[in-house]
Amino acid sequence: MSKLSDISLILLSTFLGCMSVNKVHAENTSSLTVIVNGIRHKTGDICFRVYDSEKGFPHDSASEVKSGCTKITGNSVKQVFSGLKPGKYAVAVIDDQNGDRQLNKDFFGIPKEGFGISRNPIVSMQTGTPKFRHTSFPVTKNTTININMKYSLDP
Repeated sequence: MSKLSDISLILLSTFLGCMSVNKVHAENTSSLTVIVNGIRHKTGDICFRVYDSEKGFPHDSASEVKSGCTKITGNSVKQVFSGLKPGKYAVAVIDDQNGDRQLNKDFFGIPKEGFGISRNPIVSMQTGTPKFRHTSFPVTKNTTININMKYSLDP
């Protein structure tokens, strides 16, 4: 009987010890501030899409990790995205003048609205749509990037 009560006492002690331990699982998160410069319009929205992989970048809204739109209030706007895990990200923005939250293009696939991509790559008929690996950047604790709006393809 003594052995049974010793085992019970050990189990009870272990259980109570586990109950009193406070485990803190603070997940490291980062914030990304995106500043868009060179906006030509005074109305409409600038819409943002944040991606953490090549999948869907920069057109597919279903594969973004964060998104949002902000009213145009001047030549530049700022949007902050919180709760991102540290890692590599790329951002695509559009000057959404018609409220459809998409980059409108002409028959040849040339953008009819202003657009911008992180790291401000050259976008031309020769280069085509930039790839995630060329436009991504590391996001750490608090990261800020600047994107310049384009209203035509580069020569």
